[in-house]
Amino acid sequence: MSQNFLDIQKGYLRKAWSRPLDELEVALPARYGGGCFHFQAFGGQCELHPDQIILDSQMMSGPEGVLIAMYASFVTNEMVQLQPLKAFKQFPGGMGYQGAFTTNAEKALIPYVEAIQRHQEEIIYRFSGHPNKDARRCDFSFTIYSLPRIPLYYIFNRADEEFPASVTCLFASNADRFIPVAGLADTAEYTAKKVIQLVTEF
Repeated sequence: MSQNFLDIQKGYLRKAWSRPLDELEVALPARYGGGCFHFQAFGGQCELHPDQIILDSQMMSGPEGVLIAMYASFVTNEMVQLQPLKAFKQFPGGMGYQGAFTTNAEKALIPYVEAIQRHQEEIIYRFSGHPNKDARRCDFSFTIYSLPRIPLYYIFNRADEEFPASVTCLFASNADRFIPVAGLADTAEYTAKKVIQLVTEF
């Protein structure tokens, strides 16, 4: 299975590196040096090489590597339009992935809401994010950047006597300009996995 991911990743890398280097550097955005692009991805330090992706000193051969390579091949240099926010199902084609998105990107975080609140400052720092001062009717909210132009806007509510805990994940209105819609769903899923990993390690 990892070989399949690696083959897909290399295909996207070829497409990404076929772009002019200065164009790709601005679009990612990233710093070019030492024959690769340097930027942040999934809360870690990423190196995008022509034939491989290294994240926090580890070579990527799974889904995260595919997503980073996909992003690099599709991303444009448009400004991110965080407002108005969009629910995943509002993107063209999003309804087809809505069930998996809800399960893997939102519900997966529900058992960890209290831990996420305790460690939200560390999570925000790791993903170069920020608290959402405009959020209403929630216990806490923040935005984190899974990829440089893919912010995820989270709204969290703890469980109380009347309602169970809840998690909502929203996107910039033009997020599908930087990665295909299916990639958005997977990006949110693997961001959730990373957040869970972080709060269980802190």
